[in-house]
Amino acid sequence: MKQTFIILVALLIVGNFATSQTTIALWKTLPDVPPMPQADKSGLASVNDIKMYYAIFNKEGKEPVILLHGGMVSSDYWSFEVSLLSKTHKVIITDSRGHGRSTMSDQPLSYNLMASDVLQLMDYLKIKKVSIVGWSDGGIVGLILAIQNPERVNKLFTFGANFNLSGYKSEQPDTAMAARFMARVQANYPKLSPTPDNFAGLMKALEKMYSAEPDLKPAEIKTIKAPTVIAFGQYEQFIKREHFQNLAQLIPSARLVMLPNVSHGGPLQDPAQFHQAVMMFLEAN
Repeated sequence: MKQTFIILVALLIVGNFATSQTTIALWKTLPDVPPMPQADKSGLASVNDIKMYYAIFNKEGKEPVILLHGGMVSSDYWSFEVSLLSKTHKVIITDSRGHGRSTMSDQPLSYNLMASDVLQLMDYLKIKKVSIVGWSDGGIVGLILAIQNPERVNKLFTFGANFNLSGYKSEQPDTAMAARFMARVQANYPKLSPTPDNFAGLMKALEKMYSAEPDLKPAEIKTIKAPTVIAFGQYEQFIKREHFQNLAQLIPSARLVMLPNVSHGGPLQDPAQFHQAVMMFLEAN
């Protein structure tokens, strides 16, 4: 069972990989992640019991937006969106605890803890209120922030985020594809991490979290006041479409948005389409 969770989460981040150089459906691809633009400011913030990496782009731009990444990767996966969104808005990225450049502690991983990290980072940066764009795990953290700290969240855009374990499809994931992704993740981890030999430790902590979370209750979700978009890819392969529909129905005035021709890896597979959806939401009155 635990191995199934690891395989599922690996696939949740990026979707299926291309298996040849022949023409392949967009939703089956995993494009390379381009270099991140030059940040105006970056560093490590002391939050809770860790050092949390952050970077700020276009510090004089419109209202701030925090981009929250998915599990096992880093904020570098937002490089497409940072390049586009920072043309208009102040953009903040951060690496979740134990991911990327951020440190990890002995405290068990949980979505509530990661949400607390983001809140403390906002305090550290003296940011009172933000809009949140969250992908997969990042979307779950965004939901928690909107529930627990409504005064700090302006707008919320989630992509490929479930609110409990019942949202997962029952189909067995493709273990060969998952293994290929895991090899890439494991190769990238020591390039950024302050503890380059602790990949196994991160995976063990994530496995324990993923076996029980997320577990948000409908009554909690119904309290979300921030304008919200629940987005997903047309070919989302791991979370049931009706789960996204249920989530959108629970949040007052939330909109459900399906992005055509992409899977769970939509922000990488079609960055222009993803950005257009984000901008339409952020710019709406």
